Amino acid sequence: MSFLELKNISMSYGEKEILQDLSFSLKKNEFVSIVGPSGSGKSTIFSLIGGSTVPVRGKILLEEEEVTGKRGRISYMPQSASLLPWRNLLDNVTLGQELSGTVDKGRALEMLEQAGLGEYQKAFPHELSGGMKQRAAFVRALLSPQSLLCLDEPFSALDELRRTEMHEWLLGLLESHPRTVLFVTHNIDEALFLSDRILVLKEKPATIVADYKVPFQKPRSESLILSDQFLQSKREIFDFLKGKRE
Repeated sequence: MSFLELKNISMSYGEKEILQDLSFSLKKNEFVSIVGPSGSGKSTIFSLIGGSTVPVRGKILLEEEEVTGKRGRISYMPQSASLLPWRNLLDNVTLGQELSGTVDKGRALEMLEQAGLGEYQKAFPHELSGGMKQRAAFVRALLSPQSLLCLDEPFSALDELRRTEMHEWLLGLLESHPRTVLFVTHNIDEALFLSDRILVLKEKPATIVADYKVPFQKPRSESLILSDQFLQSKREIFDFLKGKRE
């Protein structure tokens, strides 16, 4: 049974066709990444799933309910942490709960502790480092009641070392707090390290050229990135992006 399913989605802006007959699905608690060239429609897919855009053709099902054009069904995290500067850390991470009317500060404090942010619960965003803000944004997303977590290049502003640390931290957090995740990235290493599957898009209009099952068991550590098997998988994804594999 599919948790999320996109069926024959086509999308155009004026005469420009962005997505063409796009279909894919996610299982419950699966981590799936979308990689593709800039302008290949990755962010448009998020807009469609989130209901802010309606496709020209096709439909979207979430937990077997049609959600095409319906808002408020996903937890979305953009590239920036987007914390509210006038709210302390605890109030920021419980914002999604507050909007739904079900605040659980005990659970929020527990997750802040797991994120290494427990002692900063009363701190304001300007008092936190970039990595701390990003961890807080993940906690906020995981605390939100929506069942699907959509991540739009959330690590792109971090340096290589901090990004690797955040990857390991996120996988550990998802192990104790499982969620279904759809993740957009330009970074093949990132997609391979985090994902169960990778959907590779080609552009103009976007279609899926590969549904790649990542061959590595979880949990994963940073040493994986330098292994021969990881580099071979990276070459395979790169070849799909370049059109060298079918």
